[in-house]
Amino acid sequence: MASTSKFLSLVLRHKPETVGVTLDEAGWIDVDLLLDACARHGRPVTREQLDEIVRSSDKQRFALSEDGRRIRANQGHSVEVELGHERATPPELLYHGTPEKAVEAICREGLKKMQRHHVHLSEDPAQTLAVGARRGRPVLLTIRAGDMHRAGIEFFKTPNNVWLTDAVPPTYIEFPK
Repeated sequence: MASTSKFLSLVLRHKPETVGVTLDEAGWIDVDLLLDACARHGRPVTREQLDEIVRSSDKQRFALSEDGRRIRANQGHSVEVELGHERATPPELLYHGTPEKAVEAICREGLKKMQRHHVHLSEDPAQTLAVGARRGRPVLLTIRAGDMHRAGIEFFKTPNNVWLTDAVPPTYIEFPK
């Protein structure tokens, strides 16, 4: 299931052309169209498997429409989509996990969205460290989100509780000592 979930992340967040589909402006695609396209490209997924991936994903990466006929990724896109997340007031502190090798650049430049639409932040330090560990020894950064918000920087909260912002200047980041 993990490899299928990763493949769906690739299609729904980064490269829908991998299976010859396009996402609508909000990142949605018809489930039947997606399943047919996956099968045609040698990566068959059943509706039951898809439903299980959506239901059991620890990070709730995907969302089904209310009628269950469309699916999209909740965040993390590198393709142009408008997810329509509402602006929200963040808690005072949020967290970002990053590989140790990136800390020096972050000290100078802050957190940037890079190929994604936003910088991703979390309220959960443990989950954040797990994300940072994917590409090396993780470092937990503490983000003074409340101060950023009071300075006029916008935040958005996704349905799966990921906080999004355009960038985090280094002055708002607390680095471990």
